[in-house]
Amino acid sequence: MLTYRDRIDTMRRTKIEHTLAKRAQNGYTDLDDFGTVPLPEGYYAEPWYNSENGSFYGLDGMSENFCRVLAAHPAYVDPMEMLCGRWRDMLVNYRGDVHYMPDWIKKNEKLRNFMSSGVTAQWSKRWDEKRFPYDDLKPLQKLYNITTGIDGDAHFACDYRIGLSLGFGGLLEKIRHYRGVNCGKEAFYDAEERCVLAIVDFIDRHIVKIGELLADETRPEIKESLEKMKTVCENIRLGAPKTFHEACQWVAFFNCASRIYTRDGAGFQMDTVLLPYYEADVKAGILDDETAKFLIANLLLIDPHYYQISGVDEQDRDLTNHLSYLILGGADMINISCNLTVRVHENCDPAFLRYAVECLFRHKNGWPRFCGDKTLCEGYMRNGVDKKTARERIAVGCNWMAVPGKEFPMNDTVKINIAKVMEVALGEMRDAPIKSTEALFALFEKHLEKAVEVTAAGVNLHLDHVHEVTPELIMNLMFHHSLEQGLDASECAELYTVGVDGAGLAVVADSFAAMEQRVEQEKKLTWDALYEALQNDFADERVRAMLQSTPKYCGGGTAADAWAARLTESFSGVVKAQKMPKGRQLVPGWFSWARSIEYGSVVGATPNGRRAGEPISHGANPNPHFRTDGAVTAQASGIAAVQCGYGNTAPLQLEFDPKITIEEGGVEIVMQLIKTHFLQGGTLININILDSEKLLEAHENPERHPDLVVRVTGFTAYFASLSPGFRRLVVSRFLEGM
Repeated sequence: MLTYRDRIDTMRRTKIEHTLAKRAQNGYTDLDDFGTVPLPEGYYAEPWYNSENGSFYGLDGMSENFCRVLAAHPAYVDPMEMLCGRWRDMLVNYRGDVHYMPDWIKKNEKLRNFMSSGVTAQWSKRWDEKRFPYDDLKPLQKLYNITTGIDGDAHFACDYRIGLSLGFGGLLEKIRHYRGVNCGKEAFYDAEERCVLAIVDFIDRHIVKIGELLADETRPEIKESLEKMKTVCENIRLGAPKTFHEACQWVAFFNCASRIYTRDGAGFQMDTVLLPYYEADVKAGILDDETAKFLIANLLLIDPHYYQISGVDEQDRDLTNHLSYLILGGADMINISCNLTVRVHENCDPAFLRYAVECLFRHKNGWPRFCGDKTLCEGYMRNGVDKKTARERIAVGCNWMAVPGKEFPMNDTVKINIAKVMEVALGEMRDAPIKSTEALFALFEKHLEKAVEVTAAGVNLHLDHVHEVTPELIMNLMFHHSLEQGLDASECAELYTVGVDGAGLAVVADSFAAMEQRVEQEKKLTWDALYEALQNDFADERVRAMLQSTPKYCGGGTAADAWAARLTESFSGVVKAQKMPKGRQLVPGWFSWARSIEYGSVVGATPNGRRAGEPISHGANPNPHFRTDGAVTAQASGIAAVQCGYGNTAPLQLEFDPKITIEEGGVEIVMQLIKTHFLQGGTLININILDSEKLLEAHENPERHPDLVVRVTGFTAYFASLSPGFRRLVVSRFLEGM
């Protein structure tokens, strides 16, 4: 008889097979694992274009193409699992720049022929620039290498409690009711209804597939499991979930749909939202803990949405409960690419925190990660929100938080490359009669103000018109006021606290410190010699070594640390000072996501010894090799000192091979590191506890360790799926022991 452990082992083997097959199909992918399965032979979805530029926009374009792509998805049922459903394709593949086009589309002869048949001559941008142009913004956006947020997708969180309480049938009733109430909004409700009916049809295809598998299944335990799965799907196709199993399956189907629509990955506070279903089932005697863990493992396998567990309410009460442990237990069972965040606060359950850190040590797969409640909550309240709302704001993205169903923050879609801003300022100072680090900093701030101003203009353009370009038809279903008012989430949010991340902090801080020491204090270089070295990309290696050898940011009390703190104060002040209309606010943070290679490619040589085109520093992290002794704790202290202070993060990203094991006290040391960093003011910690030998072997030959998972930035991914450049980034961040 197959046990849950036997089934998990088979599911993990299948997952690895899928990972390698997807890499063969898609090439290297420097993104989340997403939980997708390979596209089946002959898969084809033909897009419908409603714009003369060969793309699709608005209510009709998005709903029609969502229905087409979802209809093209075959049902996915694995008899080893208790939940069904997978997604494989997303709408952005059919409407974005060629940059977003995956290899499988380029190789698909039928689709390629369609694309060249005259319906569209070339791939168009995702944003409808004919109706909503921004040519006036592009020169400065390019000058400062700004990721504008214009056309950014689904970086907010919906409130799953709405959907779970109503079910898809209840959502249909709600849509039909408010269609009659809000005259003139028929197109909005028609599009929403089409999408929900497409999801129900998707469920129906799974019910049929399960029936086909049941006809051939002979193993009694698997037959019983499939019969249960079929009943669950039949119950939730229109009905609201009533059991823990039904709730997990409903979430799985919704997640597949939202991923296909706009790559959404924001989950929910899993241990509190699912707790009523768990407790009711246990009381009724229909659920045991091993089954609950298996169902959670299955849900995490279907899609690695970002879920928060543990935390604290507005009365400072710990939210950790028995289900919190079971969720970690389910992740412990499946041990794949998991995006679980444990929220840490002064009253948190120490046993639960220990269990979470033990998972880091045991599996060495980069999960879970940890966020600090105190700085996040108090910082977000500085934007004018109350404590209850600040506590509701949960970790549901790479580096970001959102208040489910109420906030439209555009988080992780807006970034300013401050290394590029410094380069522009350096260029302006070259012909100035007086050159100094103070003069350069004044120019830096002048250009930073311009960069923030043009960034704000792009944000406002997006917020004003995104409902006409990419209405959030799937996430609207669980967004407060959306269906009630016939408005997109971007139009009816209660909070518009829009995240603006700075990138390249360490490059700029180390550069200012190097100039201050070598040019101004020691006079080992003149300003003219520095400019010459930058222009010729350090043809003289001696000059490069001289600049590179100055004490670095996160070195501990260095000049670069002082510059990093000053840069943070300046960046935060400029971002918060930017005036915004309609109750909108900009909220500063430090984060580069996976763009450190991309951002570095447009920045010339910098005064810290970095060569032209090399990656900039990752997020709030120091540059690699910033020090050798005590690097882990020094990095944690350094990053705690550069938090922007308004509820968005400057994550601490750590990669190290511990010198001691769980049994030797390693867990206690990492727990202390986590608690100390948060007491110092830290906000988010991503930790890769790695086996250095295994990491280097996988870097050399990924096939040797296809199951190795790493936390690349805020997301986890299979190391074998990453491009050589991104594998190199992870390796370069690696620190020796602690």
